[in-house]
Amino acid sequence: MMRMAYVCADPGVPVFGTKGCSAHAQETIRALRRRGVRLTLYAARLGGNAPADLRDVPVRRLPALPRGDLARREQAALSTNRVLVPLLERDGPFDAVYERYSLWSHAAMTHARVTGIPGLLEVNAPLIEEQAKHRGLADRRSAEHVAQRVFGAASALLAVSRNVAEYLRGFPAARGRIHLVPNGVNPERFRPGLEPAWPAPPGSFTVGFVGTLKPWHGLTTLIEAFARLYRAHPESRLLIVGEGPERGAMLAALAARGLLKAAHFTGAVAHEAVPALLAAMDVAVAPYPNLDDFYFSPLKLFEYMAAGVPVVASRIGQIPEVIDDGVNGLLCPPGDAAALAASLYVLRSDPAARRRLAGHARERVLGRYTWEAGARRILAICGRAPLPKKLPKEAAG
Repeated sequence: MMRMAYVCADPGVPVFGTKGCSAHAQETIRALRRRGVRLTLYAARLGGNAPADLRDVPVRRLPALPRGDLARREQAALSTNRVLVPLLERDGPFDAVYERYSLWSHAAMTHARVTGIPGLLEVNAPLIEEQAKHRGLADRRSAEHVAQRVFGAASALLAVSRNVAEYLRGFPAARGRIHLVPNGVNPERFRPGLEPAWPAPPGSFTVGFVGTLKPWHGLTTLIEAFARLYRAHPESRLLIVGEGPERGAMLAALAARGLLKAAHFTGAVAHEAVPALLAAMDVAVAPYPNLDDFYFSPLKLFEYMAAGVPVVASRIGQIPEVIDDGVNGLLCPPGDAAALAASLYVLRSDPAARRRLAGHARERVLGRYTWEAGARRILAICGRAPLPKKLPKEAAG
């Protein structure tokens, strides 16, 4: 049985929380365990109790970071490297180390390199640019040094999208070891036919969105498109699953249009509650704006598709690789409320089209985008399973 250390030193990722990154971590752990891997988790933030099926995973807590001064927090995060190595040495030997890349962590990949075992680094975003833009970065030079160090130490870098892979190629230390491993879904949890958590009145049409309420999710476009739909079809409803800093602005925009009575906000919900909420939707949207740095592999997309909900999404980044327009979903220009509304009109008036798109969407997910497929790919990269002779386009490195 393979022994693996799973490391998440990022304090912004609550491994057992409700965020998308939390779901990613939990489902990757589950999928690896289903393939016989014995995992020990090293985490800076848990975000709550482990789900019942993960309570037997050994957990080692990394030090919490101090609040307040940014430079002090960054130095404290760097010092975590000195704490992690003795923990890995005490709990080992391991057959591999798997780490979710975080801004200041390099010890896990260095440990793997020194001990001669595979070190796999999962990279979900260009963290230096993201941190500098959205949260602040006091010591960019040190962050870049850590990136060069950890990318050079890893035996493989797992990028969730082509944009992330391209970002990694900008670091000479990473070149030649980059693999695409897109996000996925658990099709047993997300499946058609569940009892809806927000039952629809007869004749209504529910447009849904799942995700953190942040500007880069195109929520302004969604509200404008829904307003257009509602003017023509006042039986329409809007279901927003998630929480975030844009909630106040969304409520104000809905109130200004007289749409508060047509909208329902669930707030933050546990990941296991999402499938029943998707079951309440007639169509689900991913209305991303036109972003220059769209690097996402959107979890919501795969969950919508697996749940048998027809999808309308922006034609940007990885999304057109997953959705064939008119075959397993509909695509719109990013940030185009009129085009999004037109697609919603089409699906509202054509239940047969909704069923056809939803059926093909689930087929696509089952064939390519499951956590199980990701775990097989991870183990293949580790050398514990043969690499497929011909990788699908989305997984070619």
